[in-house]
Amino acid sequence: MDEEYDVIVLGTGLTECILSGIMSVNGKKVLHMDRNPYYGGESSSITPLEELYKRFELPDSPPESMGRGRDWNVDLIPKFLMANGQLVKMLLYTEVTRYLDFKVVEGSFVYKGGKIYKVPSTETEALASNLMGMFEKRRFRKFLVFVANFDENDPKTFEGVDPKVTTMRDVYKKFDLGQDVVDFTGHALALYRTDDYLDVPCLETINRIKLYSESLARYGKSPYLYPLYGLGELPQGFARLSAIYGGTYMLNKPVEEIVMEDGHVVGVKSEGEVARCKQLICDPSYIQDRVRKAGQVIRVICILSHPIKDTNDANSCQIIIPQNQVNRKSDIYVCMISYAHNVAAQGKYIAIVSTTVETNEPEAEIEPALELLEPIDQKFVSLSDLYEPTDDGTESQVSQTHLDIPPILLKHHLSETCFRTRYLPPTLTLRT
Repeated sequence: MDEEYDVIVLGTGLTECILSGIMSVNGKKVLHMDRNPYYGGESSSITPLEELYKRFELPDSPPESMGRGRDWNVDLIPKFLMANGQLVKMLLYTEVTRYLDFKVVEGSFVYKGGKIYKVPSTETEALASNLMGMFEKRRFRKFLVFVANFDENDPKTFEGVDPKVTTMRDVYKKFDLGQDVVDFTGHALALYRTDDYLDVPCLETINRIKLYSESLARYGKSPYLYPLYGLGELPQGFARLSAIYGGTYMLNKPVEEIVMEDGHVVGVKSEGEVARCKQLICDPSYIQDRVRKAGQVIRVICILSHPIKDTNDANSCQIIIPQNQVNRKSDIYVCMISYAHNVAAQGKYIAIVSTTVETNEPEAEIEPALELLEPIDQKFVSLSDLYEPTDDGTESQVSQTHLDIPPILLKHHLSETCFRTRYLPPTLTLRT
């Protein structure tokens, strides 16, 4: 604690561990502290199952039908990895993949009119999809061809679209796409949670759809990957990486004060000692005076004894319920994994429903998703506050992490070599 560090990181959630690992690889001297006695924070995977019952204060123990408690690793916050996305590239660059194995998520689905349909993301799937009529399929196919050929560095591929000016709403009009197609394109391919993207320049949306298609092309069943034994393996993998490159870890370490001088962070006080630093990264729970509440998220962990209907008995899948289908302002997500990923007892499935809270009855908001999962063996309901920083941390050098890595940290700490093209072989160990 008496040393000076380039960076002190508070909390061992996924984002914090990614950043400490990458900064250690890039030569930063890192101290990583957590008030909890375990890794992962809110990104941890709970095991055994009895521990999950205790965490949610359920009066009973798991029934014998749930199998052995040690067979369960239940994520508190669901997350699938895009096969060609930034996180996978970071895993490869840092070689954290040596600690992890992955499986492809078996399906990607979208909700329409009370039923779920496979998300079409290729020309062939678009022509075979039941989501659209015959003429709509042809127009959507032309749209996918446009996106596949689009190159922001080659104006010949723009087809009259200015990627930095033309809105996505205008692009949809150009291809005469109907509302249902717009819904699943924006929410199930581009993965936007709301419709705010429609009235901003289309470049980011086109790149998001290209990423979805490129990720799908990796393995075919879906664009998503999921780590065996749960998401809790990810923060631990990056924590090991940081330790290998000289990072110092302290668990079960209370934080008494963030020490500031002239508006800049200079250290962290714990148990009477001060560790000095040039920059601080932490989750919002460590600096409540620098954040404001921005909303709430409801998550419901559901244990099932069956796959979700109309998914071809998939052992894993994602279902997106677009906001317009259920008269909401934001989407509802269903992430399902199972015993096939070493996170549940044999024959058991875990489906996690989540969405942004919009009313005073959060559980009623997710009823359309829960109906897709019936019958449900056991539910675990949680409400989590969402926070946003009151400043961007440029002057104070205090940066706050949320579910996504702050862009300012990416800019400062991820060298371009992180994103150089690397070969991803057709196995799911993600070895380079």
